[in-house]
Amino acid sequence: MRSYHDPCGVARALDVVGERWALLVVRELLLGPKRFTDLATGLPGLSQNVLSQRLRDLEAAGVVARRTLGPPSGGRVYALTDAGAELREVVVALARWGSREPRVDGGALGVDALALALETTFDAAAAGDLAATLALRVGEDRLTVRVSAGGVAIGRGEAECPDAVVDLDAAALQGVVFGGSALPAAAVTGDRALAARVLGLFPRPVARR
Repeated sequence: MRSYHDPCGVARALDVVGERWALLVVRELLLGPKRFTDLATGLPGLSQNVLSQRLRDLEAAGVVARRTLGPPSGGRVYALTDAGAELREVVVALARWGSREPRVDGGALGVDALALALETTFDAAAAGDLAATLALRVGEDRLTVRVSAGGVAIGRGEAECPDAVVDLDAAALQGVVFGGSALPAAAVTGDRALAARVLGLFPRPVARR
């Protein structure tokens, strides 16, 4: 890995995660461990060779670790270490800042990028005292969105006893949340009005220029 050879903390951080794609690999692991193939799916513009190299670099730096799942799967996954998890605030802050930059293309967000976009655009004032749990089924992915006390928590996994379940692919969900599309009635199980209200708590950021 290249180094800035600069004692500043910013430079030393960039020595670890400043290579192209490194922070996006971290983004893909914020909600939990993933297999190599799942990481490759979430980063379609990244070749498998470069992904392998970034994972090796991040492992060597103590940001990512390989783990073996318990039975019956027994598969190998990549997960953030404690040090890697400390990058959450950095990634969230970058996402919030970057969301006001002009879009470079019209492509759909991946599931993990979409979850991060929800976290960074949440409107606490609009939520008020709302308390609700929404299950998002985005293709094969399962996300839980919990709104309470003016905050939001988004995690991977099937929600227990949600107020509503929304079943949409990533592009359609992005269209509902940020594109002004109506929430299809057929995509909702449970309280549709509540689901629409929750999905309306994430206003599209206003570009800074």
